[in-house]
Amino acid sequence: MLEELRITGLGVIEDTTLPLTRGMNVITGETGAGKTMVVTGLGLLFGGRADAGRVRADPGRAVVEGRLRLQEPTATVVHARIAEAGAETDDDGSVLLSRTVTVEGRSRAHVGGRSMPVSMLGEVGEQVVAVHGQSDQLRLLRPAEQRAALDRFAGPEHEKLLDTLREAHAQWRRVEDDLNDRRRNARERSQEADLLRLGLDEITRVDPQPGEDDELKAEAQRLEHAEGLRVAAQVAHQVLAGGVDAGDDTPDTVGLLGTARRTLEAQAGVDRALGELAARLEEAATLIGDVDAELSGYLAMLDADPARLQVIYERRAALRSLTRKYADDVDGVVAWAERARGRLTELDTSDELLDELDRERLRLAGEVAELAERLSASRRQAAGRFADEVTVELAGLAMPHARIEVAVLPRPAGRGESTLTVGGAEAAVGPDGADEVELRLLAHPGAPSLPLQRGASGGELSRVMLAIEVVFAGAGGPPTLVFDEVDAGVGGQAAVEIGRRLARLARSHQVLVVTHLPQVAAFADRHLVVAKDTGGAVTTSGVRVVEDTERARELARMLAGLPDSDLGIAHAEELLAVAARERRP
Repeated sequence: MLEELRITGLGVIEDTTLPLTRGMNVITGETGAGKTMVVTGLGLLFGGRADAGRVRADPGRAVVEGRLRLQEPTATVVHARIAEAGAETDDDGSVLLSRTVTVEGRSRAHVGGRSMPVSMLGEVGEQVVAVHGQSDQLRLLRPAEQRAALDRFAGPEHEKLLDTLREAHAQWRRVEDDLNDRRRNARERSQEADLLRLGLDEITRVDPQPGEDDELKAEAQRLEHAEGLRVAAQVAHQVLAGGVDAGDDTPDTVGLLGTARRTLEAQAGVDRALGELAARLEEAATLIGDVDAELSGYLAMLDADPARLQVIYERRAALRSLTRKYADDVDGVVAWAERARGRLTELDTSDELLDELDRERLRLAGEVAELAERLSASRRQAAGRFADEVTVELAGLAMPHARIEVAVLPRPAGRGESTLTVGGAEAAVGPDGADEVELRLLAHPGAPSLPLQRGASGGELSRVMLAIEVVFAGAGGPPTLVFDEVDAGVGGQAAVEIGRRLARLARSHQVLVVTHLPQVAAFADRHLVVAKDTGGAVTTSGVRVVEDTERARELARMLAGLPDSDLGIAHAEELLAVAARERRP
């Protein structure tokens, strides 16, 4: 649940904190007081789009902070994701979220004290909160959204089937597009393939090896300067052997170092410093002996071979011919050849390959059609259950004679999508299957079955939305639900029933409700009032918790606009008493 929400510098809200509780939290206030800014703040906190126009000029930035305390299984998913991103939970298991937006439109996000992309807040929000407003009612009127709502209700096995169809559909479309492209552009593909083959033939004849140009360059330098290298190595070797003019009885450098070492060692018992120097002379003698041996080996292998040098010159010329055409160096030429071989596979327009692709296309098309048929059957089964459950909820929302129907119809062919035979009939098949889903309302017995956008008034649409949400809540979903004036256009007994349904949702979810109806507010476990302060030069709003007498006065204001009316307060207290009795499990 969301334990606390702090909003600073957003719209009319200068700085306020909302202490939230489990169960049903209601937010009320006069029109224009800033109730909508609370929902806007929630949207920002969970990765919503930032509108710099809502940021107060002073202090020039809006900050929304929230503390989450989650329960299983949501806690495991969210904690693992933020840990993967490098953030941490607090010692008590809660998670701190923060979003900052400046007047220039710059936005920053923090999760668990670490700076994060705003998209991370969105990932957390998908797991934690669902926001429903009047815009959601308009969204649900779209056929694609109605199909998505039915798919969510149908359950995890249905969603797995839908994912499998999407993967198969994507693979089928890739193969079909590839086949069509090869057939349509056969001439251009053949021309490109011929050029690639010419290049590969030339490279294959030379057969360059990775790093070969650097190795040949180093070998050519040794052969070109072989005489100078031999002289330098020979002189160094002779010097270490005792000098250029040394005879057989002339001591070499290693011998001289040995004599010096032994002389020092003889006096090491008198002064330890000479012993240390003797040890260093022994190390020097060993090192010089190794160098002398390596010089002898170097002289033995050094070869001024003009024939080998000519071979190297010719080989380097062949490699330069390749690097002029295909890449900057030999390694690049080798990489070009690898890419060319891969591209040749893509350019293949042989009859054998086209036949193979066509067979794969037909196989995948059959698989997609079979999956689409199974998905349609699953949707029809879920549609009956969904319609029945929503209808039951509508009866409790003062629409006892209304009925919801969910029509699952084949999508007509010829709508820009590929056509397949699904269930014995041709239908357009997309990544979501071959169905169109339409929610219909029968407002009363004898009334025609009409799509929601034609058959429901504003108040009825609000109740249908709430009924759908109650049904969804029974199937799981985010632990926190936010309703932004979805009760608009509703009053009387229907408003009481909406309050009852929201209170029932609050038994298993944290519910935040922005409302103008006292019948709904009376069912709250915590009542928050947004109040506007116009006493200064700048209008600001704050939020406070109301209880007991204050709460009755707020409900009296909502009932009749008379917070100090004894009759209004008495009515409010009666409404609170009724709600309290009905909230008891």
